[in-house]
Amino acid sequence: MKFVISSTELLSHLQAVSRVISSKNTLPILDNFLFKLSNKELEITASDLESTLITRIALENASEEGSIAIPARILNDALKEFPEQPLTFEINLDNFAVVINSETGKFNIVGQNGSDFPQLPDLKDEQKISFKLSSDVLLAGISNTIFATADDELRPVMNGIFIELSPDNLTFVASDAHKLVRYRRTDAGTETESSFILPRKPASLLKNILPGESNEVIVEFDDKNAYFILEKYKLVSRLIDGNYPSYTSVIPSDNPNKLTIDRVEFYNALKRVSVFSNQASNLIKLKISGNQINISAQDLDFSVSAYERLNCQYDGEEMEIGFKSIFLIEILSNITSENVIMELSDPTRAGLLFPVEKEEDNEDVLMLLMPMMINT
Repeated sequence: MKFVISSTELLSHLQAVSRVISSKNTLPILDNFLFKLSNKELEITASDLESTLITRIALENASEEGSIAIPARILNDALKEFPEQPLTFEINLDNFAVVINSETGKFNIVGQNGSDFPQLPDLKDEQKISFKLSSDVLLAGISNTIFATADDELRPVMNGIFIELSPDNLTFVASDAHKLVRYRRTDAGTETESSFILPRKPASLLKNILPGESNEVIVEFDDKNAYFILEKYKLVSRLIDGNYPSYTSVIPSDNPNKLTIDRVEFYNALKRVSVFSNQASNLIKLKISGNQINISAQDLDFSVSAYERLNCQYDGEEMEIGFKSIFLIEILSNITSENVIMELSDPTRAGLLFPVEKEEDNEDVLMLLMPMMINT
């Protein structure tokens, strides 16, 4: 088995798929890349059993066919040190010896039998659902929600993005019980209603590779696994098993108090004032009246406090409400519009945040944050 490949092209593909490899693999074979050569196309696979990422590279100079597992760390580290040049891989499939010839040297690695690499799961035909989706829509859905996923061993369903499909729209939801994000697109949908929960890690992998895609993404899934087929990559993910909580029930519908404020000014003021909040609670108070919002925080243990006043547009009753500052800052950093609207009902119910200016006409972004009790 022999092929010639560009050092920088190979490295870029390996770095993309190597994000899958876990530092604590249960199977030693998973510390390797699987190289499979067929019809002058090199297919490279990395997996941690839960997620598998596959990339393909077309080759001009290749002979024989076969597969071999090559240690990921040593190959990645070595390729980082090569300037752009063609590399010739000569692989003996009898003893799995790998010889890499460069313009000035020769490098030897010992691989493993490629047939020991785990096989991809098959989707059940009777349960399989397939649809096509714009890469931009999928990227926007993941980018807007992934930060709100939880890390909760007791409730694993919260550790992923809930993707809800219907003929009218496509909805992405993530929540950690303190904050919730719902991103909906009315320009995407499927023939039938269905849903699945995509774990955080494969969602993060998609977020990294989708910006380079221009074509539609083919999504296929059943009750256990999902395939995302892109132009240059294929991602296979085991889905989170379980029923996602009814997220619509926690979104308050009657919110008569509406605040509109410059997002960057609000964000920067929160960053400054939150430094003075109690490190355990991170409580920050918002007092809204007229067309002004007063942002305050204090830490009685260290006798420090801060207060800042901003102009805003407010239509509603005078109100004082508390939030965990790190969550409010995180939400504002994940909204891209110049101004934000905050809708409130009372200090004990969740606040809703919306971007004033939409990036896409067909998108609907809602971010929810639970309040904190204010000790008066």
